[in-house]
Amino acid sequence: MSHPADHITVKPVPPSPAAEQIAQTILDGFNRHYALFRYSAQRAKVLFESARWHGIQQLARERIEYYDQRVRECTAIVSQALRNSQLQPQGNVAAQLSKAQQHFWQQVKSDYVRLLNGHPQPECAETFFNSVSCRVLHRTYFNNDFIFVRPAIATEYIGSHRPAYRVYYPRRQGLIPALRQLLADFGLAAPFADLPADVRLLARRAIHLLRQRLPYEPGRRLGPDCQIQVLNSLFFRNQGAYAVGRFINHGTIYPFAIALTHTQSGHIEIDALLDEADDLSTLFSFTRAYFLVDMEIPSAYVHFLQSLLPRKPKAEFYNAIGLQKQGKTLFYRDFLHHLHHSSDFFQKADGIEGMVMVVFTLPSYPYVFKMIRDHIRKKNMTPEQVKYRYQMVKKHDRAGRMADTWEYSQVALPKQRFAPALLQELRQEVPAQIEESDDLIVLQHVYIERRMLPLNIYLGEANAQQIEQAIEQYGQAIRELAANNIFPGDMLYKNFGLTRLGRLVFYDYDEIQAMTEMNFRRIPSAPNPEAELSSEPWYPVGPNDVFPEEFAWFLLGNEKIRTAFKKHHAELLTATWWANCRQRVSQNRLTTIYPYRLEKRLPARRADLLTT
Repeated sequence: MSHPADHITVKPVPPSPAAEQIAQTILDGFNRHYALFRYSAQRAKVLFESARWHGIQQLARERIEYYDQRVRECTAIVSQALRNSQLQPQGNVAAQLSKAQQHFWQQVKSDYVRLLNGHPQPECAETFFNSVSCRVLHRTYFNNDFIFVRPAIATEYIGSHRPAYRVYYPRRQGLIPALRQLLADFGLAAPFADLPADVRLLARRAIHLLRQRLPYEPGRRLGPDCQIQVLNSLFFRNQGAYAVGRFINHGTIYPFAIALTHTQSGHIEIDALLDEADDLSTLFSFTRAYFLVDMEIPSAYVHFLQSLLPRKPKAEFYNAIGLQKQGKTLFYRDFLHHLHHSSDFFQKADGIEGMVMVVFTLPSYPYVFKMIRDHIRKKNMTPEQVKYRYQMVKKHDRAGRMADTWEYSQVALPKQRFAPALLQELRQEVPAQIEESDDLIVLQHVYIERRMLPLNIYLGEANAQQIEQAIEQYGQAIRELAANNIFPGDMLYKNFGLTRLGRLVFYDYDEIQAMTEMNFRRIPSAPNPEAELSSEPWYPVGPNDVFPEEFAWFLLGNEKIRTAFKKHHAELLTATWWANCRQRVSQNRLTTIYPYRLEKRLPARRADLLTT
């Protein structure tokens, strides 16, 4: 497959550049980035067809770096061009621009807007412009005169002449022929194991659901508007591909996704029909790795997806489809909008205080803000290690068990919105990371993460049945993380939280390490009673040694928790289980973890249960 980005070059700029030339240089940089982005999704289709799962995961990890690489390249070209003229800001990032420099950069933005006329990805191109500009200009100029604080190009109807989805008509075609055509139109090169049989199973399941959900009136079960709309491209992630669409009947939208997997013989089969909003919300969750999906007009895809899940913000959809920088832009705009239309105060977050992060929240906003302490209270841990581990999670398959985070620099917030106690803590714990003026607090580096109910708080208020269910899920989360080469490190309940849908998620990454780096050992027998009573271990302990027997000492003090844990996950207290899991991971053996409930699988598939 030829590489489309090879045909897009970022041309050098003349020594005395015109604003239009700088604008064109930045747009060329973006076009090269998006060509690489689309090529990745096209490559994912080939890898799915040939069942090369490690290749898909590697591609997904590498793609996360593409954006920053293209921004650095483009910034270097722009900076070099400005350096050779009188337009170069003084210093690395100048606090003050001359009038001529200000006018020039405003003209660059105006010319860029003109160049975006008819562009299929204008919102993403605007974000790319911001990324380059913010590396050249001082924070003083991070306003709408110089960058796109507000969008300049509307995206609502960009795809009207190039539809992002195909339409099928069950009343006219028949349901089975319509479903068969729907799947055939994706043009997968690998054969289906038995497409006619799969389509019959799928149609039988769909008809059963329709009879349950559609009011029966003779001759009116299917309305004149009855149609199936499905996005043009498959969504690839790990070992699955998903056709995402909506069934429309009598003016009502019913969202769905069809999950495709491979048989052991290498053929494709339909694995599941996801037919409820919660199913799709889980599929597009912030706890999952980003999809690889080929889109000419991403805004049209996001508009379609939001019709399926109206409660999920656009920012999360852009994240889910791999355009996380655009998601980050929209998230920040939404945050500023909320800030301007609320009056509550930033305050310390509930829960046990951490030794690595200062965590605070705005009660009216469902997120927490996390800043690395200037002096981390954990021995031998540095801010660089913490940042590395958060980036590790960003690139990793999160298996539905780790929260994605938004990472920002130089975030200016109104000082009057900080509660005095929080302001005092920031001055004490992160003084090197805040810049304070009369009216602003500027956060030099902050992570923003979805707020969840900490598991320790939930367990303190739960009844016996709820405790058992939560502990069963807690152990399952640890198993799934381990199977994906993540050793959580600090497994205290305070580091896990429950989402809106009740899914247990790990959200503290200070001590995570790869399973392959760990050494799981049994505690050897004490040589004498005195050694066993000593506060110091009687056996040598290496830096990555783990003794799973010790988990019981700090996790299972509560009798109800201990009973539930030993009922469902007693083997997690043994070095044997962990060593076996480590061996599977080191052999690159993949564990299938379905991003949907097993009862959503077609009847013929349900015998294949998740094993870890």
